[in-house]
Amino acid sequence: MPTLPLAHRWTLGVFLLVVTATWWHPPHPAEQAMHHSLTVVGLVALLLVQRRQPLPYPSFLLILIFLLVHSVAARWMYSFVPYDDWTEQLFGVRLNEVFGWRRNNFDRLVHLSYGLCFGPVLFARFRGAGRGVRWSAVAAVEVVLSTSALYELLEWAIAMTLSPGTAEAYNGQQGDVWDAQKDMAIATAGALVAVAVASLRLLRRTVLVGPPL
Repeated sequence: MPTLPLAHRWTLGVFLLVVTATWWHPPHPAEQAMHHSLTVVGLVALLLVQRRQPLPYPSFLLILIFLLVHSVAARWMYSFVPYDDWTEQLFGVRLNEVFGWRRNNFDRLVHLSYGLCFGPVLFARFRGAGRGVRWSAVAAVEVVLSTSALYELLEWAIAMTLSPGTAEAYNGQQGDVWDAQKDMAIATAGALVAVAVASLRLLRRTVLVGPPL
């Protein structure tokens, strides 16, 4: 396997260090391990892609940012991330009180991060393969939506094989029967925003610099 560039290695090292720190006295070790099975799969897939078709640093960084947000959520089973305590200590406010939320919404942040991080990566990948801007943008959003749906189906399959209490802890629905649909919608919204920004930046660069000769 080719040696990772220095920036990639440092970023990967920081990521592994933070993920290791999330295992310090874990409050829900069994559930955290279940969630981290996806972290392992994602990291292995990233390194395999990096071996065959190296990703530019921005794409490599975005994927690790998403995996890092997921790893933080996994420590508290998604449903119990104490972000209200964090914001109260730092800024003197509790987000749930400010926005009138009745549930822990860190899981929504993870799904939003999926769209925001993977949308531009997919867009750049399709563009690098010679696809047009419009085709690449639509395809990137479609891949985010379809993989989000596949993940929700995976969660459903796991819920069907686990005890009700364990399934609820893993899925993190928090009593919301529309949780899966909302997760898919917010991931798609994140992809739409991120891909739109990437497309506009590319078009602006083309107008200022001109198309390649």
